[in-house]
Amino acid sequence: MRQELYSVEQVAEQLGLHVRTIRNYVRDGRLKATRIGKQYRISREDLEEFTGTPAPGSVAAQRHAEVSSVVRIDGVDRPAADRISTYVTASINQGGLGRLRVELAYDESRGVLTVIVLGDLDVTADLLRLIQTIVET
Repeated sequence: MRQELYSVEQVAEQLGLHVRTIRNYVRDGRLKATRIGKQYRISREDLEEFTGTPAPGSVAAQRHAEVSSVVRIDGVDRPAADRISTYVTASINQGGLGRLRVELAYDESRGVLTVIVLGDLDVTADLLRLIQTIVET
């Protein structure tokens, strides 16, 4: 298994610190490092332990989950479809919702409103609860 190693310069750049600061952390024993020749190398695991967060570029730092949902609401007339669409659109436009995309389609001949949601798990869950509340009232 290949171990991912960073130079002192790479760690300094990732953390936004001076190279000398990183070397001092290594010399003081605050940051674990291995000396290879005349240079220090810091493993990804040791960097993550030092910072308490996944190292930039690591698999854990890149991990992201999204959900896609299709909500079909039957028995909806035009005024109800407009009301639901307005509430959904307003909740999205108020901002701070993370990554979220919503498409609304109303089939007037069948009385069906379809809401397609793509986005972050927690934001999508909040929007689905909102839709449930609107539909039940």
